[in-house]
Amino acid sequence: VQLVESGGGSVQAGGSLRLSCAASRYMYDNGCMGWFRLAPGKEREGVAVIGPSGTTVDADSVKGRFTISEGVDTLYLQMNSLKPEDSAVYYCANLYFRRLETRDVRIWGQGTQVTVS
Repeated sequence: VQLVESGGGSVQAGGSLRLSCAASRYMYDNGCMGWFRLAPGKEREGVAVIGPSGTTVDADSVKGRFTISEGVDTLYLQMNSLKPEDSAVYYCANLYFRRLETRDVRIWGQGTQVTVS
């Protein structure tokens, strides 16, 4: 049972990236899926979460710019209008509840670096 992220990289401010997270069907059938990020000197924070019904919760800092979605056994995070402050390691997660709370995370991915300059 694991989560594997991909799609990170370096981009200029105003650009876009799409992160992907490969996960087993079990993950989607048990709990919620989400994205968190950890920037240097900051605490890990929730970015977006999606529940089994497709309802999403987004952090205020990314509303209107980031979109979480699900494909076939894959979680996505489309990131548009990127800012330098979006630079962080982004983690895919399986959660107990549809909330942006790290304490609700059951399983973490290994993370993928996003750098915006």
